[in-house]
Order: sequence, then structure tokens, then C-alpha cells
Amino acid sequence: MDEHDDPIKQARLANLDAIRGLGVLGIFFLNIYFMGNSFFGYAPHEVQPTSDIILLIFSNFFLEGRFFSLFAMIFGVGMLIQYQRQQMGMDTATTSQRNKRIKCRLYWLIAFGVIHAIFIFPGDILLSYGVSGLLAFRYISLSADELIRKAKWFIFLSLIPIALISLMPDDQVYSRDSAFFIEQLAAWTGSYQQQLTLHLTMFAYMLAVIPLTLMWYITGLMLLGMALYKRNIFVDGLDNKTLWQCVFWAITLASLDSILSLSGNQMLESMSDLLLWFSAIATALIYIHIIVKFCQNTPHRLKLLQNVGRMAFSLYILQSIVGILLLRYIAPDWLYSLDRIGYVSIAIIYSVFQLLLADVYLRKFNQGPLEKLWRVLVSRTS
Repeated sequence: MDEHDDPIKQARLANLDAIRGLGVLGIFFLNIYFMGNSFFGYAPHEVQPTSDIILLIFSNFFLEGRFFSLFAMIFGVGMLIQYQRQQMGMDTATTSQRNKRIKCRLYWLIAFGVIHAIFIFPGDILLSYGVSGLLAFRYISLSADELIRKAKWFIFLSLIPIALISLMPDDQVYSRDSAFFIEQLAAWTGSYQQQLTLHLTMFAYMLAVIPLTLMWYITGLMLLGMALYKRNIFVDGLDNKTLWQCVFWAITLASLDSILSLSGNQMLESMSDLLLWFSAIATALIYIHIIVKFCQNTPHRLKLLQNVGRMAFSLYILQSIVGILLLRYIAPDWLYSLDRIGYVSIAIIYSVFQLLLADVYLRKFNQGPLEKLWRVLVSRTS
């Protein structure tokens, strides 16, 4: 029986499915900017239109880094739940054999991430999550307090190299009117062989960056997610004091981030990246609280969002395929004309499509196609 066929387990996981659904939908609102040029992303105008400025500020408050952080926390929770269930299992498998199953899931996730990054979309997160998951798994049995202390250290360690990288000078001017922009898009919308070369270049860059920055940051978020789960935050939500602290820091840091990112000073704009990561965590915690309070672990509340969460893996890969096909093959000219409002419109329309697709699909099947493939591969190799 699939876990979603069990009404007790389904009720217990309803909040997590809804949060995961919000995370995978939200990620597309940011990834869409990188479906054309996967390295530089959105090319701003020399003089930004008002709509771009408004949406940039909106993104700084509600989107940028929020769903990446949310998804990492939920990934840690999912790993902890699997660990707890296997520890309570009644089979004759040893602890090392049970742990091997979880690690095997992570190894396969890394494999999926490598394939995704090289052949589809180099802005992949699966590889980073798989590598970080292996590190986070080492601390899975710690108490909530110990997990939080570890999480703080991992996040702090990641920000040092992030700060150094972000403060490195960039001589290339990447704007809508620059020759560099035209040159980049010609390469990214060229033949698949050209694109594959760029993908491999970015993949090599990822392999260098992950152990320096992303691995530590994502691991910290996974450990934080585990701690929150052990404190029943995903059932009860945040207490009032913690909630208002998150609101204060989310607003304060996002405001500073917006001021610095719109300053026109390269050094200040780089410093805004550091504020983004902290404000993202605070906002992600607020999103978790809102979903928990609204869903209340009820399978029939936010059902469409829960369905997306149950198919998060499949829908994440499908987002990449659809986005790449649209912006590199079907309508590459849009890369020269779309402003931020155009990209957001695409993301909104496709989010509605994903909600409907997941609802229709799960009426016939218990889990997404890639979720099923992942499960089969793990069962045969662990």
C-alpha cells in the first residue's frame, strides 16, 4: 500500500504535502528567469521600468530564496520521517541496512540531479540536496536543540564564502541593451550541442561551488527542518513570540535588501545577497506557519496544493522541460522582449496548470511517475 492510501498517514502528512506543494510552485517563479540564459538570468534594462522595480521589491519580500529555503527544510523533514519509520519497522533488517536505504535514496537523487543539470536545466537543486542530505543524515538522531545549534553553524559557515564570492568584481555588463546580452542569448538559444557545452560548463562550476557554499547552507536548512519537526512546528505552527520575531526580521532584512539592490552601487548590491539568505529563512518559517494553521493536517484542505506536493519531484523536472522548450525553442524572441511582469505571468499560468495536472493525475495514480521510478530504483539497489 502506498502511504497516501492510508488515511491516518495521509492526515499526518497533509501539512507537509501542502508546504512541499507551495515550495515547488514557488521555485518556478524564480527559475523561469534562468530558463533562457541559465547563468545570468534576467537581463535588466539600463533604465528599469516601474513594473520591474515593483516586482523586484515584491520578489525581495516574498519570493527570492524563500521557496529554496522552504524546500530544503521540508527535505530534511522527509528524511527524518523515513528514518523514524524505519527505526520503528518490524522487519529483520539491521539499523545499518535501514540507513543504507535512506542513503541509497540520496545517491539516486544525486544521479537524477546530474542528468537534470547536464541534459535539461543547469540550475538544478537535486544534486545539491542529495549531497547535503548525506551530510545532514549524520546528525539526524540529535535532539531539536542540538540540531538548531548545528544548523546555525552550518548556515554561518556557508555565508563566509558566499560573501567572498559575491564581493568579487564583475567587469561584464549584463543588461538588456548590452552587446554581452545579445552574445549570451545567441549561445543559449543556439543548437542543443552549444547548449550542452554551456550546461557542462555550469555543471563544473556547480561542482566547485557546492562544497564551498551550497552544501553547508542547505545542510543547515535541513537540520533546521528536522528540529522544527521534532518540536511539532509542522503540526502546531510557531508560537506567537517566534512568529512576530520572524515577521520583524523578514520585513527589516527584505527592506534593507531592496534598498541595497536598487542602490546602483555594485558593492552594496553584492552585500544585499547576504541579507537575502537571512530574510528568506524568516519568510519561509512564516509560510510554514500559515500553511500549518490553514491546512490543519486535513486531507481536504488545500487539496490541490497537497496534490502538487505529492508530485513535487515529477513537477519540478517538468517545469524545467517546459520552461526550456518555451524560452529556447518555441519562443526564444521573448527573451529579448519580456519584462519581469511577463515572466511572472508565465509562472502564474503554469502554476494553475500544475495544480490542475496534479489533481487529474492523482485521481488515477497514487504517486507521480518520477516518484515511482525513484522508489523502484531504491528498492532494487538497497
